[in-house]
Amino acid sequence: MAEQQNQKPVQMQEHNSKIGGQALMEGIMMKGKFKGAMACRLPDGTIDLETWDINSSNAWYRKTPLVRGVYSFIISMKDGYRCMMKSAEKQMTEEELEEEETPSKFEAWLSDKLGEKFFEGMMMVGMVLGIVMAVALFFFLPKWIVGLIKPLTSNRIIQSFAEGIVKIVIFIAYMALTGLMKDIRRTYEYHGAEHKTIACLEAGLPLTVENVRKQVRLHPRCGTSFIFLVLFINILVMCLVPFTVPWQRFLCSMILLPLTMGVSFETIQFAGRSSGKLARILSYPGLQIQKITTKEPDDKQIEVAIAAITPCIPENPEDDQW
Repeated sequence: MAEQQNQKPVQMQEHNSKIGGQALMEGIMMKGKFKGAMACRLPDGTIDLETWDINSSNAWYRKTPLVRGVYSFIISMKDGYRCMMKSAEKQMTEEELEEEETPSKFEAWLSDKLGEKFFEGMMMVGMVLGIVMAVALFFFLPKWIVGLIKPLTSNRIIQSFAEGIVKIVIFIAYMALTGLMKDIRRTYEYHGAEHKTIACLEAGLPLTVENVRKQVRLHPRCGTSFIFLVLFINILVMCLVPFTVPWQRFLCSMILLPLTMGVSFETIQFAGRSSGKLARILSYPGLQIQKITTKEPDDKQIEVAIAAITPCIPENPEDDQW
């Protein structure tokens, strides 16, 4: 456990920051160029802070257009899932932890045979199952639904746009319905705190609760906007696919998904660093959906966001310039 410590002063300069983050269970994860951090509000009211170094190598897959988008998505999924699981554990009481840490005979045998690989494997299985469910919900289900309406399958362009509309409706409905759950709504509030804190840094203001509170909670580089772009760009990509049979279109969609993610990543990067009219047009739909996935945070949630972002700010201001 660690309270917010050794905070270094931030650069007082307006700029587009490279720092990004993710809301967790009663916490926030932030990642900068050299450091990552996860801050969580514990049941006793204190802030727990963990930090780690980030590999800032300039490998080809981190700088090649399209490829870097797929790489960033995979790393974000891996780190995000790991931090989400850890943040959930931090909300458990000592009694709950003791019960959780008491393994069954089968779990004890697997742990004895596989060691840490067992727990890493379980984490990977959970992440893969989550991806499979997302693929089924947002890629297979829309194609199956549209495939049932024969007039929509007579033209692949009409079919692609119909599938895209169904995808976006499912996505928005899913976000809105999950937001009705108390725990998810609080996560959406931490999501708002994450955005406001990054906006405060980008505005060149000192990271105080008062300054962060004044910022907008919508940000063009948000993961919500990225997912929307993936769904929308997939419509355009699928217009090029000559097949109309749902399962064939699903397979093509999966094969072309890396390309879709790569184009979406480049698009959101452009929208995040540009203030031109085209960037505003590209950002607008995602920003509107963020009104669902972000909520106004309270001061304690903002304190957690400040604790998470502070270790991620490079000592040299130029290293955070986008």
